[in-house]
Amino acid sequence: MDFRFDIIVEYTPYLIKGTLLTIGLSLAGILIGTILGLFIGLGKIQRRKLLTWPFVWYITFFRGTPLFVQILLIHFGVVPMLIGETNGIVATIIALSLNAAAYIAEIFRAGIQSIDRGQMEAARSLGMTHVQAMRYVILPQAFKRMIPPLGNEFIVLIKESSLAAIVATPEIMYWGRAMAGQYYRVWEPYLTAAVIYLILTLSLSFLLNLLERRLKTE
Repeated sequence: MDFRFDIIVEYTPYLIKGTLLTIGLSLAGILIGTILGLFIGLGKIQRRKLLTWPFVWYITFFRGTPLFVQILLIHFGVVPMLIGETNGIVATIIALSLNAAAYIAEIFRAGIQSIDRGQMEAARSLGMTHVQAMRYVILPQAFKRMIPPLGNEFIVLIKESSLAAIVATPEIMYWGRAMAGQYYRVWEPYLTAAVIYLILTLSLSFLLNLLERRLKTE
């Protein structure tokens, strides 16, 4: 089997652009997803059970259906209603954010509930409101415990962003498929894409390990 490096060299500029877009899409997804996930997680743990149902159903839907289907629904259904036309990048950001929010909501819920209830009671006894106690006492402690699962969710988003190629979002897999379609080759495009994803995930894992070690020493 002859391995054609010239094909990879030809597509290198496109793969670099695709890698940068993949990182950008994943960052947008994790940032927006974290903000949404915080509110959804807080909504799920409130005392009035009736008010928790919308949050429970949100989490159930986005965790229980494939991201691939969610991207298609948003790309062909939601985005045209918002901006009047289909747009792969917009659809991908929305889909990744909404999907990540469902998982991050559970991370926040577990992190908050892992803090001893006495912390909240002590804060309230000092005159803090529930919101102040959550903001200044509970969430800072819980966030340290949530760093590892949040990092894992970021890694998952990087890999799942490859599904965006189906709606013509020019990320890594889009250019891998373009390379395969032009030259009718399999190993060069898909192995190259796999190596890029591996480098991204290993690099992120390394940075997360450094962050965890630093937090443990504080």
